[in-house]
Amino acid sequence: MSENYNISLKFIETCDKYSENLFYSDRSADLTYGEMRTMVINLAGFISQRNNLKKVGILGTKSPEAYAGILAAGYAGATYVPLNLKWTEHRIVQLLEALQLDALIVDKQGLALLTPAALSAAPDMIIVPSDEDIIPARPAQNITAFSGLKAAQLPEPAFVSKQDLAYIIFTSGTTGLPKGVMISAGALESYIEQAKLWTQLTPQDRLAETCDVTFDLSVHNLFLCVDAGASLHILSSLEMLAPSRFIRERSITVWMSVPTLAAMMRKSGALKPDSLPTLRSSIFCGEPLPVATVEAWSKAAPDSMIDNIYGPTEGTVICLRYRVQSDPVITPGRDIIAIGTPYPSMQVAVLDAQQRPLPNGQIGEIALCGPQLAEGYFTYANTSQTDRFREIEGQRWYLTGDLGMCDDNGIYHHLGRTDNQIKLKGNRIELEEVEAHLRHAAQSEMVAVIAWPVIENSVQGLVAFCTSPLKENEIKSALLKNLPRYMVPENIHIRDALPVNINGKVDRKQLLEQM
Repeated sequence: MSENYNISLKFIETCDKYSENLFYSDRSADLTYGEMRTMVINLAGFISQRNNLKKVGILGTKSPEAYAGILAAGYAGATYVPLNLKWTEHRIVQLLEALQLDALIVDKQGLALLTPAALSAAPDMIIVPSDEDIIPARPAQNITAFSGLKAAQLPEPAFVSKQDLAYIIFTSGTTGLPKGVMISAGALESYIEQAKLWTQLTPQDRLAETCDVTFDLSVHNLFLCVDAGASLHILSSLEMLAPSRFIRERSITVWMSVPTLAAMMRKSGALKPDSLPTLRSSIFCGEPLPVATVEAWSKAAPDSMIDNIYGPTEGTVICLRYRVQSDPVITPGRDIIAIGTPYPSMQVAVLDAQQRPLPNGQIGEIALCGPQLAEGYFTYANTSQTDRFREIEGQRWYLTGDLGMCDDNGIYHHLGRTDNQIKLKGNRIELEEVEAHLRHAAQSEMVAVIAWPVIENSVQGLVAFCTSPLKENEIKSALLKNLPRYMVPENIHIRDALPVNINGKVDRKQLLEQM
């Protein structure tokens, strides 16, 4: 990467070529590339009035204001920092104080979180959707509506170096506080160049956006979309409950989601054969991809390629990919699809506890090396993050905390989390292994197994949740045919549906709270 790089430059170039093309569409608004360019350029010029602009917060999600904030921050050479709308007021205040943002972009959904306490920790420069959203603030605080952005436009993008940060995305932390993963402009550029090789988007593509901007899969959709001049179609919360209808009505060509969403569609009977004829590319990630889901999706979208992808936030979205074939590679004993092979620019290894490479077929921790690795974690008061970035034989690696193995054909398989490996009555158990058998026994992809109760850091038992046409005793009997008794959950709760989080994954925390 050259030193003259800007993460939003391709967006501007695309606007020049495809000004009248649709860029953004939701239930209430359509924006062309030309219209979004005006929003971005005006906003970039306005926030650039702040001397030494470094970090721009985004308090919003999947809205024109949020995307304009991301692209304007990039155009102005700043780091964008999306803030989760599901955080508590205390957490938002804590992070606003720690981040010391230079500007904060707020959309209609984010406005409700601008409490007096949040405002006291927010930066002096705040941009809200409209004049009616301007609220009382501190004397020195400048709250401006998008319509009032009349600053001089930047004559050109602010170029940065590859070490400068493109974004900071916060993920769950083992300390109970979120970890701020810092991704550089160089890592993002490397990712986009690798992803373009297999996604091959065109201006005719119509991408469905299922992910919140605090989930790094949104990075994939947004930046590859604007690179190609394609359009981004936003699912509302209601449309997330019936995505197949959305796909048909919007003539979606590219779908990307966690497998749970597909499992929900299958359970509701929405994945009928040939029901998704417009799809040409279907991408699943974030969770194990069951074979049954792939089979149902293939019939519903017969003209679509299916890719199973893998990558932690610390590796810039995606590092490995497997394109499903007619005879797919299945992870032994799990009935899930393999995660494939790494991007050409990345290295992958399976390591033992001493960080030594293991031979094919042996299970260890998946480690990553290459230009997509994060710069590290944003540090703030009262946090201590385990350093999973290690120097191994002269190279910088990231230890993912994921268990995996490489087969004799060089295909990698994901086998759960090292921190989901528990000890129960002296027996070591991998929760993902129990879940794999539960899918079979319950005849459902919607499953979750959690360790509960935990007394004085000691696991006392297992509890399962699933959707299923069967009864609890039938599921238990089926499990006992394949698992030792100590691995069979003591209680199996059968639900009509399992709770999911903002990105469509099964919400295990909410399940625990229901115990």
